[in-house]
Amino acid sequence: MALCVVLLCALVGVLLGQEQISIEECCKDGQKRGNDNQDCAALPLISGSATCRIVQEQCCVTVLEDKMCTTGINMAKDQGACDSLFTNTCETKTTKKMEMIQCQMISAMVKYKLLLLVTDLTLKCRDEFLTCLCCFLGKCAHRCVGNDTCSCFKGYKLKPDGKSCEDINECLLGASNCRGGERCINTEGSFRCQREVSCGTGYELTDNNNCKDIDECETGIHNCGPEFECQNTQGSFRCLPKVKCGAGFIQDALGNCIDINECVSQTGPCHRGQVCINTVGSYTCQRNSVNCGRGYHLNEEGTRCIDIDECKGPEQVCAGHGCINLLGSYRCECEPGYNFNSISRVCEDVNECRHYPGRLCAHKCENTLGSYKCSCTTGFKLAVDGRNCDDLNECESKPCSQECANVYGSYQCYCRRGYQLSDIDGMTCEDIDECALPTGGHICSYRCHNTPGSFHCSCPTSGYTLAVNGRSCQDIDECLTGRHTCTENQSCFNVQGGFRCLSFECPSNYRRVGETTARLERSDTIRCMKSCQPTDIACVLDTTHSISHTFISLPTFREFTRPEEIVFLRTTVPAYGTYHLGSYDVKFDILEGNVENAFDIIKRIENGLYVGVVRQVKPLIGPVTTILKLSMRNLNTQGDSGQNIINVHVFVSEFWF
Repeated sequence: MALCVVLLCALVGVLLGQEQISIEECCKDGQKRGNDNQDCAALPLISGSATCRIVQEQCCVTVLEDKMCTTGINMAKDQGACDSLFTNTCETKTTKKMEMIQCQMISAMVKYKLLLLVTDLTLKCRDEFLTCLCCFLGKCAHRCVGNDTCSCFKGYKLKPDGKSCEDINECLLGASNCRGGERCINTEGSFRCQREVSCGTGYELTDNNNCKDIDECETGIHNCGPEFECQNTQGSFRCLPKVKCGAGFIQDALGNCIDINECVSQTGPCHRGQVCINTVGSYTCQRNSVNCGRGYHLNEEGTRCIDIDECKGPEQVCAGHGCINLLGSYRCECEPGYNFNSISRVCEDVNECRHYPGRLCAHKCENTLGSYKCSCTTGFKLAVDGRNCDDLNECESKPCSQECANVYGSYQCYCRRGYQLSDIDGMTCEDIDECALPTGGHICSYRCHNTPGSFHCSCPTSGYTLAVNGRSCQDIDECLTGRHTCTENQSCFNVQGGFRCLSFECPSNYRRVGETTARLERSDTIRCMKSCQPTDIACVLDTTHSISHTFISLPTFREFTRPEEIVFLRTTVPAYGTYHLGSYDVKFDILEGNVENAFDIIKRIENGLYVGVVRQVKPLIGPVTTILKLSMRNLNTQGDSGQNIINVHVFVSEFWF
């Protein structure tokens, strides 16, 4: 490598000291003579310059060496003998020592490339030349990347001087991939992960920093004897006997099978009156030839019968009571509350509640072992004497949600006004939804709002106010209170839930009777009477004598069961009367405005006079506004004698009050 650097530096110095035109001509001449396979050491000189001579010779040699190299590479590829050499990188070549001939070839190739760069005079080739020059002159600590700049290997970063490289601390920056339980340790250009906790006995640390179980059986580091077989477990091992013992034998620590003496190890393996005899791997029971009666058993020698002390035996024959042993039997001294049963020979509990009914406890008697216990029914508590019962004041524990009244042996919950007692527990007071009761729809005129323990009524937001009784809705007379918006030329007519601004003009040939009022009442009538000019024949012949306007405000009837009489047209025509030549009659008709045929008009006689009655015969759902144009015709024997038109302005409210 040192030789390569020397050659390159000499070549660079030569190139930089000559002019580009002379070098280009010298190099082209050397290349031409190299292509002609001339001797590069004895070329004819084309210039007296030493630089030109060197360039001429080197360009000639480069052409010859390239031709030789190409021929060798093709031959090596065909034979497959140099595949491994083609995998070497530029970085590897600059870090290892090379053979002298390799160095010479690289030097010649670099010189050739430098000459081409200079001769071609391109910006790209000049940058590559400067990069190679930077690397060979050792300007960068690691690598040159072009444009006279340096870069660092992986795991390093460039220092502020732009040349030197310093290590990156991946552990400090959190750029490591260490797992949980591992500690990051920075190294030059890299890092490593080290396990913080040791693996422990029976485990070893692997190259990838994991704990692996040690197979003691496979490695032969166990201590199992020859009669045992090693079985590996996680973190340890187990020694298992190779020989398995059968029933009646037990294996000792050395793996030997020894007989079990069942006559000693077991408690009473044989029935009473039998003798246990141990055998290899088992035992036998032999019946004793001597038979003893009840309450006796054989002595240890098995020669005679002796008394059994039942009081000292393992079985507690008297079970907590006094025991007196007798020859061949025993007797129990029973505790109070027990009686001795001579047949079953046990102490039996005395049921005092059954023997003395109604005399021990005031309410309930419960038998217990050796005694009894008194208790009381619900609503009572046991008195101090443990027998009688006193009334329990349940209200002290507040079982009721509102009010509680104690009674003898019980209690009664009751609720305040607006609440009712729950049917489920009889203790909780539930709010009565007065609005949901069958009569709830009639509690309030408009809307009913339930509240805890009560309710309140409300009216429409405009046109009504709540009455003093808190339930009914009263219409606000805007015309009376002056809260209307009618102009001076209009008359205010109050309707249910609002008002209407009305104005009327009499048609031509009619004149108004009376003055315009600012406020119209239901009984008011605006009348226009016919007033013809003497020469107006059409007006004179018109049979309509008057045009009137009257007004009525109606609610929406929720329960319409029969016709409602709303307007009365009273006449001065007597019923059954005569006038000159014949009788008079009156005919009433609805000409216009009968919405949904909800109205009709009938004739009636009141006080001997004809009366027209306008009725509402069908329900109307408001708001509805219509003008009923009514005709009242006067009839006599000669025919129609004229008519009067009555316009009834009907305002049906959307509410029913």
